[in-house]
Parts: sequence; C-alpha cells; structure tokens
Amino acid sequence: MSAHDQLLVVIDPVARRSDGESVRIAKDVLCAAAETKICLPDSPEEFARALARRGSRRPVVVGDDRTLLRTVTLLHRERELADGALSVVPIGAPGSLELTRSLGVPPGAVAAARAVVDGVVRRLDLLVDDGDGVVLGGVRIPATPGRVALREPLPATVWSTLVRTLVRTVPAQGGIRTHRLRVEADGVLLTDVDEPVEAVTVRSLGGVAEILVRPPNAPPVRAEARTLTVTGGPEFRYHADSRTSPPIHHRTWTVRENAWSLTLPALPAGAGES
Repeated sequence: MSAHDQLLVVIDPVARRSDGESVRIAKDVLCAAAETKICLPDSPEEFARALARRGSRRPVVVGDDRTLLRTVTLLHRERELADGALSVVPIGAPGSLELTRSLGVPPGAVAAARAVVDGVVRRLDLLVDDGDGVVLGGVRIPATPGRVALREPLPATVWSTLVRTLVRTVPAQGGIRTHRLRVEADGVLLTDVDEPVEAVTVRSLGGVAEILVRPPNAPPVRAEARTLTVTGGPEFRYHADSRTSPPIHHRTWTVRENAWSLTLPALPAGAGES
C-alpha cells in the first residue's frame, strides 16, 4: 500500500453489535496504515449511500458474508464492480463467514486487516443470473423434500399399497430424494425432466462453469460451459452464497470471467497459485 492510499471503511451494523472489539482492532490496523474514512451505516440504504460516495477511496467492508455479497451486488448493479479492487475484513459468527474463507480471506481481524494493507489484488470470476443477481461462490440445486426415488424396485405388495393409498410415501431402504430438471450447458442438454436428478452443482473457475449433475442410479454427468440453464418440471429452489432462492421455474447463470477484484494475502515467495 502506498503512502497516498485512501480507504473508505464501511462497517456493517451487525459486526459492530456482535463483535465490537474485533471491529476496533481492524480500525486501528487500517487507520495506522493509510488515510482512512470510517462509515457506520445503520441501514441498507445508508450502506449503499456510503459506498456510492466513496470517490477515489478504496472500499473496505467490515462484516460477514452477507456484507460482502451486498457490496458486490450493489457495485454490479451500478456497473462499477470492475472499477477497482474490493477488500473485506470478515467479522461475524463462524457460520456466517464460510464464503469469505472460501475466497481466501484470512480469518481474524488482525490478519484480514493486514491483508487489506499488504495484500495483492486477485481477479475473480462471477456468476450472474438472468435476474441480474450475482453468485460469488457456487450454486447447489438439491432435491426438494417429499420427492423420493428408490435405489431398488419396490416389492409388488408394497407397490400395490402405494398405488391404493396415493397420499402416503412408502420408500424402500436406501430411498433418496430426487427432482425433475432440464439442464442445459451452452445449449447442450445434460438431462431432461423425464430423468430423476438428486442434485445439480455449479461453480465458476477459470472463466467457465464447472457443472455436476447427479442422477440417482448412474455416474455423475460433468460439463464445462459459459452458460447454464435450469428449467424445472415443478418449481425448484437453489442455494447460493448462504442464501436460498424462492421457488422458481427457470434460471440461467452466465460466467463473467475476471469480473471483480478482491485483495487477498500475498503468496509466499516461490509459491504458485493453485
């Protein structure tokens, strides 16, 4: 960090309430290293205004995974995500910091603040959906509760009982939940709604989406693509960045290569990136 570097440190109110001591430590480290403006927003609207008024200052957000995701979403929708590097000091409950940890941000206020000061900028991919939402980590589409596929055929007597009752599920041992999805990778059909699927997962890496479709009684189907489209027979939900979507019938994700930058610890001398 140069002597003329200026930081805008935006501290999420949840972080201030949950761990004020770690927030104080992070502020001390950052203020000692650069000219720093501290913002303490009390609402999402104030958070957005503080970020919009950053000027030439480099934004540093202090908070959990949702804070980072909110920041990237705001910058993406203002088409300012590629304008400069973003930094984060993760503060929150351990379960709320899984995304920042997976991206390579060190845990702990001191280590993370020092990475802001001494780290290097890394370009990262982004998944953008057809509703202009963003995904920093991965997407998982699990089977919905109540839909059960059977690894082995039901005995005839059990099948007759199931048909007669209609309203009662009678799974055999080893039953698994499945759903019906049409999954297309760059227009190539991977599975259709007449084939049961346990789960679909996707993550962006190296400018492409790595896609894994898991049928219940066959090897996984793997593919790489720039665009993934999922259409449900019934509605489906997906998990992304610690969030669960509402029920939807259709979703398309597109990989944006090197769409944003994050400041991360510098690699030790002689070490290569994995």
